Amino acid sequence: MVLSDRQTEIIDKSISIIGTKGIQGLTIKNLSKEIGISEPAIYRHFESKTAILITILDNFKEMASFMGATMKGNNGAAMEKIEFMFTQIIEVFSVTPCFISVIFSEEVFKNENILKEKVIEIMDQNEQTIETIIKQGQDKGEIRTDIDNNTLALMIMGTLRFRVKQWDLKNYHGDMKNEGARLIANLKLILAPSN
Repeated sequence: MVLSDRQTEIIDKSISIIGTKGIQGLTIKNLSKEIGISEPAIYRHFESKTAILITILDNFKEMASFMGATMKGNNGAAMEKIEFMFTQIIEVFSVTPCFISVIFSEEVFKNENILKEKVIEIMDQNEQTIETIIKQGQDKGEIRTDIDNNTLALMIMGTLRFRVKQWDLKNYHGDMKNEGARLIANLKLILAPSN
């Protein structure tokens, strides 16, 4: 979806509001004040707050699709691919921490089926990419085979999710990039084939 300049501004301000006031603070009223236009003017560009959040989530889905396609075309070692993916995800969250509030808002989205489904699509897409990388690595003898690729993918994603969410709850205290590097180093040990 190609956004107009005004729609892009609305999305950017929405992300900024989420970063300062949380996802519950994103209201059309707060948004109109931030941008300096009337509430009806916002509704000319997006029919609802849900439509704004769908657009933000669609951008994440596009990133996940791009990442999956990039990994599919990459012939590198499995751990190199996983490290690249993790580094990219951590970079996005480090630069724009409020994205964590959007991606990990499944509790808030529980009653909004369309938002919940978007988050599930993103999670499923990332899980499938990691499962495929692990399976290819197992087939090449790069990754342990005593645990199936589905379980390893869940362990990896759960660990990343926990670390990112913990950083978010601690108000971004600490260096997420260093934490990510430590996490990747330990994953290499965990995923290495047994001798």
